[in-house]
Amino acid sequence: MSVPHDPRVLPPGLPAPVDDGAAAHLEGATVPALVLDSSRGPVDLVDLSAQRGVVYVYPRTGKPGVPPPDGWDAFPGARGCTPQSCAFRDHAGDLAAHGARVAGVSAQTLDEQLEFAERNHMPFAVLADPELRLRDALGLPTFDFGGATLYRGSRGSRRAAGS
Repeated sequence: MSVPHDPRVLPPGLPAPVDDGAAAHLEGATVPALVLDSSRGPVDLVDLSAQRGVVYVYPRTGKPGVPPPDGWDAFPGARGCTPQSCAFRDHAGDLAAHGARVAGVSAQTLDEQLEFAERNHMPFAVLADPELRLRDALGLPTFDFGGATLYRGSRGSRRAAGS
């Protein structure tokens, strides 16, 4: 009997993400005037980051019982989006205590983001950017997989500054 897939558990031997400098240009960058749909309604990134904003990006989230697509684990940093988001969820109160507002962004559709946010009880906005508008505005790194262009995960990336 096989054990159902749990996206919060990472398999051993995944390739480690490496900071290749693809996001180095973000340090000191201005937050773009961009409104994206989210699990909590439209989010204006300038408003979100007006004081202190934490915006993390990820390729896509997994679902319990649904194994990742073939070849997914070969992309460094691609696996682990659900645990990463849940870690932000678990520390959202600590971040808020420091005046930070959090949002996660992926190229997934709004319906996928709504389902993920509800299933994982996300206390902050999970933004849908299937048109990759944030990538275009900031030059964020992406990769192609299974006919889709996805954000490269923010794990191992350089810190992006606010406005």
